[in-house]
Amino acid sequence: MYDALRWDPHLIRRYDQAGPRYTSYPTALQFEPGVSAFDLLHALRDSRRALRPLSLYVHLPFCAHICYYCACNKVITKDRSRAAPYLQRLIQEIQLVACHLDRRQVVEQLHLGGGTPTFLNHSELRQLMAALREHFTLLGDDSGDYSIEIDPREADWSSVGLLRELGFNRISLGVQDLDPQVQRAVNRLQTLDETVAIIEAARTLQYRSINIDLIYGLPRQTAESFARTLEEVIALQPDRLSVFNYAHLPDRFPPQRRIAAAELPSPAQKLDILQSTVERLTRAGYRYIGMDHFALPHDELAIAQEEFTLQRNFQGYTTHGHCDLLGLGVSAISQVGDLLCQNDSDLARYQDSLANLQLATRRGYACHDDDRLRRAVIQQIICHFQLDFGPIERAWNIDFHAYFASAWPTLERMAADGLLQLTPTSLRVLPAGRLLVRAVCMQFDAYLGGQHEQPRYSKVI
Repeated sequence: MYDALRWDPHLIRRYDQAGPRYTSYPTALQFEPGVSAFDLLHALRDSRRALRPLSLYVHLPFCAHICYYCACNKVITKDRSRAAPYLQRLIQEIQLVACHLDRRQVVEQLHLGGGTPTFLNHSELRQLMAALREHFTLLGDDSGDYSIEIDPREADWSSVGLLRELGFNRISLGVQDLDPQVQRAVNRLQTLDETVAIIEAARTLQYRSINIDLIYGLPRQTAESFARTLEEVIALQPDRLSVFNYAHLPDRFPPQRRIAAAELPSPAQKLDILQSTVERLTRAGYRYIGMDHFALPHDELAIAQEEFTLQRNFQGYTTHGHCDLLGLGVSAISQVGDLLCQNDSDLARYQDSLANLQLATRRGYACHDDDRLRRAVIQQIICHFQLDFGPIERAWNIDFHAYFASAWPTLERMAADGLLQLTPTSLRVLPAGRLLVRAVCMQFDAYLGGQHEQPRYSKVI
């Protein structure tokens, strides 16, 4: 049974701290330069032997315009010809990776992200998808989850039609905020009409799911202005909504230096915006999946959470966490079995590696038994807000209380504060603690070294 969120400002003030988003465990901060293409090839061999299904993430880094808030790996250029040499190297990577796999390994999930994937022209998108279909086994019956990120300023009806023809059945639209003052402050001018046009096209062409991305905490944003954005977005009835907390980290992400810190809402104002957002989306029938994500009850994520099959990986919440995830493109991250690895984040070095017919793997991490155990615990909590100790104890041959003895005092304090319910055999995050689920997961993270690490992460809220 679904338990709605409960807003508790006391708990939020006490437990709102910086911490990982746990799209993986260990997180990318633990990646080491010693992991190379040789390790990835061994992992691919094991994947082939086990005939594990696949999830593909393809990173297309180009954007025609810079959005000041953006923390993604991207290349800002209006020169559309730069896509061609990148696409050539990307296809070489597809070939090099696929030859170590078995065509019986079906691609259940595919996602094109960026950057702005529709920076590529129609011919280039056809070329990319042809290469993927040539070297991997993509589903042809529209049963796969094949999604793409779309900037409504960079797409039109013909683009949406082409993508549907190429096999995409899910789209994710970047909106962030509809208020013109906020848009000017972050250099992303985008009308509601542009967004509506893409959604109408997607519905007409029978896309299975529509997601809209919003960001709270942007400069010049107020609870009232963001509420107006929310009302406009709710009226569009997207199946999913991602409402991200803007983390202002200008030392790490240079484009953010163009944002005037004085124009950012205060921490108290951000909480007001979030509280209003949660209340409005709940009234509109959206369920809080976790980690900034909301979905209508009919959506696959909401159903998977109800059925305790929801998972989480580098693509966020998913129903395909059992797949080996292959990241293709500059900076893309793979998770193949127990190996986590990332391609070079420098575009020139990435392209040079592929030009020499070498994979561009530059760093990563090979998980050991303790990592696998903690990953299983964190995954259960962040996806389902509860954990039964028995299955973990039997699978790993441990006494849960003894193994995580160092976490127990904090867990007991969280229970006393009403964030979670703790028994000798189980843990359940209560409705008042769901927004703070990252804080619970952090108690099982062996790599958090104290306060000096916090600036490396965004706040929980």
